[in-house]
Amino acid sequence: MANQKLWGGRFSASAAEILDAFNASLPFDKKLYKQDILGSKTHAKMLANCGILTQEEAEIICNGLEKVQQEILAGEFVFKLSDEDIHMAVESRLTELIGDVGKKLHTARSRNDQVALDFRLFVQDSNQHLRTLVLTLITTLLNIAKEHTQSMLPGMTHLQHAQPVNFGFLLCAYACMFVRDFERLESSFKRNNFCPLGAAALAGTPYKTDRHFVAKQLGFTAPTLNATDSVSDRDFALDFLYDSSMLAMHISRLAEELVLWSSYEFKFITLSDAYSTGSSIMPQKKNPDVPELLRGKSGRVYGNLMSLLVVMKGLPLAYNKDTQEDKEGVFDSFETLDISLRILNSVLKTMQINTDSMLKACKVGHLSATDLADFLVQHCEIPFREAHHITGKAVAHAESLHKDLSDLSVQELCSVDSRIPQEAHKSLDLRASMNSRNSYGGTSTESTLVQIESLNAWLNLAKNTLGEA
Repeated sequence: MANQKLWGGRFSASAAEILDAFNASLPFDKKLYKQDILGSKTHAKMLANCGILTQEEAEIICNGLEKVQQEILAGEFVFKLSDEDIHMAVESRLTELIGDVGKKLHTARSRNDQVALDFRLFVQDSNQHLRTLVLTLITTLLNIAKEHTQSMLPGMTHLQHAQPVNFGFLLCAYACMFVRDFERLESSFKRNNFCPLGAAALAGTPYKTDRHFVAKQLGFTAPTLNATDSVSDRDFALDFLYDSSMLAMHISRLAEELVLWSSYEFKFITLSDAYSTGSSIMPQKKNPDVPELLRGKSGRVYGNLMSLLVVMKGLPLAYNKDTQEDKEGVFDSFETLDISLRILNSVLKTMQINTDSMLKACKVGHLSATDLADFLVQHCEIPFREAHHITGKAVAHAESLHKDLSDLSVQELCSVDSRIPQEAHKSLDLRASMNSRNSYGGTSTESTLVQIESLNAWLNLAKNTLGEA
């Protein structure tokens, strides 16, 4: 029995059933139907403009493709595994609808450049979508930050109390991370915004086509330069997966803070009941499952990056079937980050911020110790290493009295060392400590407001730039 597939002319026997199951990408690449149909419409118009198809044939093809898309959207389209992929599925149905003219659509192209186009269009669309969500998240962080530039809490190193900072300052730190994520995605978008369609199988086509028309119609900067590179390249997908991994890492770090801050040990925030879960056995529990899942999902995003890196590492030019493994990880990373960014934004907007608990925690850990050492250096001309030693003695004295350093009286402080003047006591004030760090990028209320203003200016520019893309 002859092979009935669109490429089956060279084959005398039908494909084994298990080959269809193993070889087919249709179960997952059917997600690309919009990109495939858009690319095919544009290709048909280009063929007509170049005299390879008549205008009437191109119109029939485009109308037929529109019918195919409507069937898919309506759930009426029958996806057959024997069609292997979305490209063959669409073309087969198109030919059923419009007859032999549908067979002319594939002129001057290959599935190799067709899939490279569809997948690149998907990645570019996903890139823009994630950037929009990142801007929304940054907006939320800055709105909260502006309300809490005077809300003190312990800044930490090694997860130990270090120096007093304000809550808005910490949120600005995360906003800066997400700014870099946006810019990383933006850079990848520009670098990869080139159209591979028209490269054909690997060496170009003998037909006199117009790749520049296709690129412009599809919103690309230009056609890709080299045909073999066009069908071999998956750097655009790897860029997306790397950018996604960095974004997932930053989400995970913020999620970890939310887990810690919402615990009884910290109690800096209270998560909304709408974004918390309970225990099946302990009725008192309120679990931070959303940030925990956000933290955990970073692992699968990292795995998708590593998976495609391994697939690509040994491939010779040009197209190889291995690259069929490029899509599922990208689809998964996009969907994971889409819901992660949206739910994280909702968690932040609905959480309660417990400023009293934050302030109480500032009274633990001797947060103004560095300020005392700096005072002794600046006002008493004591070398920093010696000032550091004196301050350490003051901390030990405070602990012996079961007090925080900031709660020592003038007499208690001065009794530590004869070189400590009474004026040094003012350096122990926690709010003064926070606001003394007024250097550019520092944690003072004034400096934090400058950071928020700068980030908002960047945000407005980024929104305008994305809107124009």
